Amino acid sequence: MSYQNILVEEENEILYITIDRPSKLNALNRDTIQELHEAFSEAKDDNEVKVIILTGSGEKAFVAGADISEFADFSPEEGKQLAAEGHAKLFDFVANFPKPVIAAVNGFALGGGLELAMAAHFRVASENAKMGLPEVSLGVIPGYGGTQRLSQIVGKGRAMEMIMTAGMIDANQALQYNLVNHVTTQEELLEFTEKLAGKILNNSLVAIEGAIKAINASYEKGVNGFEVEMNEFGKAFGTEDFKEGTSAFLNKRKAEFPGK
Repeated sequence: MSYQNILVEEENEILYITIDRPSKLNALNRDTIQELHEAFSEAKDDNEVKVIILTGSGEKAFVAGADISEFADFSPEEGKQLAAEGHAKLFDFVANFPKPVIAAVNGFALGGGLELAMAAHFRVASENAKMGLPEVSLGVIPGYGGTQRLSQIVGKGRAMEMIMTAGMIDANQALQYNLVNHVTTQEELLEFTEKLAGKILNNSLVAIEGAIKAINASYEKGVNGFEVEMNEFGKAFGTEDFKEGTSAFLNKRKAEFPGK
């Protein structure tokens, strides 16, 4: 499928999805959100794709925010619908994606951009990255999961401060806040992220899918994460990956997981 706002490339079982609107600092608009949804949907059903690396084009921005011109004159009802559609199509879809999603944050990740990075399963940032949720400076609040995911990742107090001040933090602060897992140079960002993806590819992607469900369950209200973990643990015993993994361990050889 051809896209206007994103680039999609698959290599060595890794799918690279790049938001490509450099003139707009890769800002998210409705068309870009729809294209990202389509790309992730295709990746979900593509057995050749095992890990997704999500990044932005150029060296200035991952995603510098949402395209404000699209919703500046929205009514309250339209605003709520905008958020609901975004959650369903992209942000919740990515957060609960069954394959690992790593955000390679290569510059500004502001507003919807940081919300998208936080929806990924974890983040690696370049040294020039700047992150923040500046929505209150526009008279609105984060609407794509920012209030929820930021507080889950960095804690209530820091989330309150970042959102209330509308300020940005740099990559090293983000590392201290556990908002990103690693910081690299701009030149090494993709290579470093690929190495992490390579380590993931050595393991059972079936088991990783179960782990994603179990970890996410701990953040869902009314859901017993321990119960989800037990169910996913039990299901693993019926997979070919479990048979291969245990056989390889007992026979002191490298596992070759079939992904079933």
